[in-house]
Amino acid sequence: MALPAPASSVPVALLALAVLGSSAWACLLCFSTFTERLGVCRIFTGVQGPGREKCQKAFAAAFSGLEDSEINYDERSHLHDSFSQMIHSLQEAATAQGSYEVAFRDAAEKMKEVIARLKGVQACIPPCGLQEVARRFHCRGCFSTVCDLPLDCPVQDVTVTRGDQALFSCAVNFPLPEEITYSWKFAGALRTQDTSYFRNVPRAHGYVARIRPVQPRHRGTFSCVIKHDQRLLARLYFFLNVTGPPPRGETELQIAFREVLRWAPRDAELIEPWEPSLGALLARPDALTRGLIAAAAAVASATATLLVWMFFRWYVSGN
Repeated sequence: MALPAPASSVPVALLALAVLGSSAWACLLCFSTFTERLGVCRIFTGVQGPGREKCQKAFAAAFSGLEDSEINYDERSHLHDSFSQMIHSLQEAATAQGSYEVAFRDAAEKMKEVIARLKGVQACIPPCGLQEVARRFHCRGCFSTVCDLPLDCPVQDVTVTRGDQALFSCAVNFPLPEEITYSWKFAGALRTQDTSYFRNVPRAHGYVARIRPVQPRHRGTFSCVIKHDQRLLARLYFFLNVTGPPPRGETELQIAFREVLRWAPRDAELIEPWEPSLGALLARPDALTRGLIAAAAAVASATATLLVWMFFRWYVSGN
């Protein structure tokens, strides 16, 4: 639970909102503290009174032109340093008993020039992706935003002839940070972006995926997931359509036979083979008949083997 603010800080915050009014969220407030601004006016006007409030209003009015400024997010520290130098310069001007109206106006013009020299905000590159390089900082509200684009990129259709090679490149058209990780998923026989249909593709962790040779079972949607420090940046989709006849010399019967061999129902793994015991076999009604037949067959097989061996020995010894 957050601790309540000290009683002395509440009037200060209310005074800041009352003085700055509609310009309360300008760059001046984002990159300088109320204590710093109040200290500048205290040096200019001296004791508390109407003069200090007038000074604070003039301070806010001079920087109202920067209220709607947007800057590159990476330039925040640079702009903060510039505002700190500006506060120091205003303190020196106040100590020299200068006019705060002139000092504030000159300081605001200099800050406009500083902002104009900052690295520009990069444009969002459609159609998809979390593009951190295009993040921008808004002085109205002191917050940042990124491109309002979906993480899922449109599905790309890829048609490959059976037996050829399919190549997918997980490349986006906007800059990526370092230490990127790639993972691949597959949804068989579907053209979809629904992540619930995809399963992981093992041993596929590069930005390029290759299938060789392509077979009908590869028809479906391949998805590449790009992450940075476990943060999702984009998902790319490739729908692979396999065309072309089967290889030469392969009959329809061979195709059907191969498909049967490849087919492995999931429930088959749950079926265990039955291995009856000797007692269970003898308990069956036909156990005696089956036992006699099996014994006779075994004796006949052994006798035939013995006769063949004796004949071979006699034939060899005679020659």
